[in-house]
Order: sequence, then C-alpha cells, then structure tokens
Amino acid sequence: MKKIALIGSTGSIGRQTVSVCARHPDRFSIVAMAANASEERFSEQVAAVRPAFAALRSEGAALPVPAGTRFARGEEAFLEACAYPGADVAVIAVTGFAGLKAALAAIAAGKDIALANKECLVAGGGLVMAAARAKGVNICPVDSEHSAIWQCLHFDRRAPFSKLILTASGGALRDVPADRLPFVTAADALAHPNWDMGAKITVDCATMLNKGFEVIEAMHLYGAPPERIEVLIHRESIVHSLVEFEDGAVLAQLGMPSMELPIQLALTYPERLDCGVPRLDLAAVGALHFAPVDMRRYPCFALALECARRGGTLPCVLNAAGEVAVSAFLRGQIKYPQIADIIERTLAAGTDAPAESYAALAAVDAAARAAARSFLGG
Repeated sequence: MKKIALIGSTGSIGRQTVSVCARHPDRFSIVAMAANASEERFSEQVAAVRPAFAALRSEGAALPVPAGTRFARGEEAFLEACAYPGADVAVIAVTGFAGLKAALAAIAAGKDIALANKECLVAGGGLVMAAARAKGVNICPVDSEHSAIWQCLHFDRRAPFSKLILTASGGALRDVPADRLPFVTAADALAHPNWDMGAKITVDCATMLNKGFEVIEAMHLYGAPPERIEVLIHRESIVHSLVEFEDGAVLAQLGMPSMELPIQLALTYPERLDCGVPRLDLAAVGALHFAPVDMRRYPCFALALECARRGGTLPCVLNAAGEVAVSAFLRGQIKYPQIADIIERTLAAGTDAPAESYAALAAVDAAARAAARSFLGG
C-alpha cells in the first residue's frame, strides 16, 4: 500500500489523482490532502477520501471533516501536509510558484516526489534537484511529455541519449489567423482541442509558454543542454514525446490524451496497471503530423528558450511575469498578444544573477510580479 500526500487536491491533476487512487484502493491510500482555498470542493473530497490529515492554505473558519480526519488551516498546516510523516510520496499538483515551496518541504522530509508542477523546476530547478540528490529522493515526472521521456529512458533519468524531442499540440489558437489574435477571448484560448486542464496551463498551451517551461524542466530532470532539446508541433497529441539515441534510433511513447496514465505511472513504476484510459487505435487515428514551431506565432516560447539559455533567475522572472499576465488576460484586463509583451518587459527589467536559496527566489518572484503588474496598463 503506497501512502500519498496529495498537494493541490482540488485542481485538475489533483482531482485525477483522487480518481487514480479510487481505482486501485488496494494499492494507494491518500493519507494527507492540501489545497489553497476551494472550500466546497475540498470538503467534498475530504468526505470521500477520509485522509488522516487535511489542510487548507487559506485562513478561515474550520471545516466539517469525517471522524478520524484532523483538519487545520494556514501556511504551517499546508507545509505539514507536504511533509506528512505517514506519507511515502508527495504528489505536487499545486499550481504556480507555490509548488516550489511545497516540493522543497516534501523533499526535506525525505518524501519521493510525483511532480506535476512545472513552475517548481522552472523557478527553482537547481535548488530542487540539489535537495533531492542530498536526500536521496526520487523525482518522478507527471507531465505527459516528461513522463513519456522517462518511459523511453526506461525510468532512468540518468540514462544516455542524443536528443530529447518534446511534442506540442499548438494550443487552442493554433489555427487562428495572426491578425485575429488581438481579438481572441479567454474562452477562445481555453478551448483546447485535445486536453482538459486548468485555466492557467491551457492558456500557456495556447501561447506555448508551457512548452518553454518543459524545455527548462528537461534541462533539470535529464541534464540536457538546450541545444539537445527539440520541440515539434504535433496536432493529434498521440505521441507524447520522443528520445533519440546515439545510434539514430528514436523511441516514442504513444497513447490517448489523458493525464491519468502519467499520474498512475509515477506511483506504480516500473509496474503498469489498468488506468481506465481508452486504448489507442492507430488505424482510427489514421495519420500523425509533425511540424517545427513558428517562433513568430509563439513569442512566449521564444522568450522561454532565451531564459533557458541564459539561466540564473531569469526563468523565475519568466514564470512570475507569466502568472501575472495570464491572470490579467483571463480577467479581460489585457489582450492576448499583451501576454508576451508583459513577459518581455518584465524580463528586461529583471536579472539573471544566481539565486542560492528559496528566500532569494521568493524575493525575485515578488519583484517580478510587481514589475509585471506595473506594465498591465501600458
């Protein structure tokens, strides 16, 4: 029985993790759950799952919980859930910069990590990987692309390779004429053709900022320099990523678009269990298409690649500016093309100096958010 601390239980990945665990109650037990502020959904989850400990990060009144569940609120309660003593593995599904603090707390407590938070490695990959090495902690990727690479490397992130090839759908706006992009709405950007995800990551798919994040993640997870990472547009989202080896052979992981497979595999590898995902019928799919990324269409992706090359704290600034800009777009405060404009202006005002602690990165994050907010009216 694998005991799980689920951090970010009310989001898309968190809800699917609950589903995975419910499918195999003899294999998984969620002993701790944490979320930010979605009280109604969190209460329903706690009533259904009945963890030993439940925590809401936001302050407020106590919530009713089942007998046998202890409930607490606030930052300390949230971090207690991340490091919960009874858990074997922490699923880090909380979104945004908050994932960095959650992952570091779990690693410090010696928990293996099932990592579904991109921003953790983007903003603080050096800190996270160093802490994991020092503690002997395993980091198992949950992102579909990085799970695919991990599978192609036979679950060995240190295995040799020649090139990593990440695939990208191109997002909800991939076929919108460029001259119409200033007029698209948040609803347009959220209508992803293949995946059902949270709002922030769905917009990041449209801008391909998320694919730039994945390049940075790959650098940390697999020790890959940026020149050995390629990104291809793959409209069908059937090939989740590929690995090229020194002899020219290329291995790919294919499957129907579903996050439940990589979530479950991060908890069961190298064993594979049924996960209720429809089986791939290649004859029905008919054809698979691949194309290079049009950098002019995806300026956020180009900015992310530049941050990947330069390093330092620029990826942290990139993430902070992206969170502010996407939030403003979702509120209708800015136009879609302004997401890239705000990120670019914030990066120009930032620094690429190294940051050697969480506190230093948190200060960089706060300064970048303030700078990005100051550009919203421009």
